[in-house]
Amino acid sequence: MFKYLNIWFFLSLFVSIAVLIPILTVFFSFFEETSNYYEILKKTFLLEYIFNSITLLLFVLILTFLIGVSSAYLVSFYQFPLCDFFKWSLILSFSVPPYIYAYSLTAFFENYGTLFTILNNFFGEGNYNKNIPKFDGVLGAILSLSFSLFAYVYILARASFLYQSQNLIDLGRNLGFSKFKSFYSLILPASRPAIVAGLSLVAMETLAEFGAVDFFSINTLTTGIYNAWISFDDLAFSNRLSFLLLIFIFCLFILENLSRKKAKYHLNTRGGFKKKEKIKLSTKYSLFASLFCFSIFFLSFLFPLCQMLYWTIKFPENLYDLNILGLTLNTLYLALISSLFLIIFSLISNYGNRVSNNKALNFLSTLSISGYAIPGVILAVAFITFISWLDNNIIKQVGLFSIKKIFIGSIIGLVIVYFVRFYSLAFNGIKSGYEKINIAVDESSYLLGYSKKNTFMKIHIPFLRNSLVFVFILISLEIIRELPITLILRPFNFETFATTAYISASEDLLEAAAVPSLILILIASIFIMLSSKYILRETND
Repeated sequence: MFKYLNIWFFLSLFVSIAVLIPILTVFFSFFEETSNYYEILKKTFLLEYIFNSITLLLFVLILTFLIGVSSAYLVSFYQFPLCDFFKWSLILSFSVPPYIYAYSLTAFFENYGTLFTILNNFFGEGNYNKNIPKFDGVLGAILSLSFSLFAYVYILARASFLYQSQNLIDLGRNLGFSKFKSFYSLILPASRPAIVAGLSLVAMETLAEFGAVDFFSINTLTTGIYNAWISFDDLAFSNRLSFLLLIFIFCLFILENLSRKKAKYHLNTRGGFKKKEKIKLSTKYSLFASLFCFSIFFLSFLFPLCQMLYWTIKFPENLYDLNILGLTLNTLYLALISSLFLIIFSLISNYGNRVSNNKALNFLSTLSISGYAIPGVILAVAFITFISWLDNNIIKQVGLFSIKKIFIGSIIGLVIVYFVRFYSLAFNGIKSGYEKINIAVDESSYLLGYSKKNTFMKIHIPFLRNSLVFVFILISLEIIRELPITLILRPFNFETFATTAYISASEDLLEAAAVPSLILILIASIFIMLSSKYILRETND
């Protein structure tokens, strides 16, 4: 038994350390010497990078909070026409990455764009451009990010609202509170942890976003990291900017934790937990609720979908010129290999933690899942930095062949960085499943003569089947949408729908970006619908 304990302990330890290496590389690279570009930028655009990043973050957080919480509140507490449809359809916004939403927003409102064509067809020819609003720059990025990311807040807020006791609602009525005051004074504070968790995910994604801000030519820390390496070949300065962004992210989490202090959010259920009953709205308010939810659904999903579909039909030559089969195989190949790789090692790590029950290992595992908080462009640059250091200082010193070609610009390198980036999704998804397996099950298995290996293979894995399926779908969805990691580390002439759409848009060929964007949305929507029963489950089991 001690032998097996050592095996699982060291396997779990190896996984945690492997995930931490690129993250630690960012911190240690801060002290490396940089080129003159750092001094120039520090005196010119560095403050602009920081200011733009903070501006985007604040406005996106405000907008996603308003959209996500209000829509979650309506579908959770009230009964109105199409309520059950909106409950799941609002999560389809996940299928539209911010950079694709940015392409749609520009295409629709630009001079002689889609809106101009519609006005011409309905009202005759005219100079409509001067009256058509332009959503570009910071405003365009805020809208693109908000409508693409609000579902993080919506899902977690809805889950929290769903499990709130009817006792809490009755308390508001007994105190004479209006519906708004009950929501503001009782329901919202009780849901704070879930809402803050959703906003934290939005904050990480906003600070990590590259495609949309690059498309709108906004200088942020993320684009600065990319340009420092690609345009100025200054890997050290790229890491220094990465360090600044990481410190900024960690400060946000510390401030939020301090703001909560010793506040408690659980409900005392000694008097009984009453299931919440939905309130049936009157005709007028039902219409308002339906229109509001439909507006969010239209703006977040139907609008970009229809825009890309319109361009695909209008310019069919782009459809014929695209190697759809090759791009589909490349995209799904990366999703399949990376998801399986993540699931296998996350299972090993979780089981190693379970049987070892070692505090140091648990701490390392907790630290290793911070990779999701780090933008993909940072992880890609950190990975290249580490491989270059390893190749120059160790591999070549002992006379071995260079490993750069094996890990940089290869599928292997891509999968490794995907692993670091999305390890927390796999680890936490499987951990949540493990928390439902009582430790007594393991002890009973050992008494029946099962080894730790057989307990893992024959008892745990079958029990975790649903969790594994959900994790597989969730990671595949993230990889299909991922842009900066794929863009930086992909092999030569290896494209996915995400990189093909980005390259076309960066060359001002928005019409050509429509086909890969449309197919990406459709594939992602399929994955979301497959996972919706897990995301929107209405039981606590």
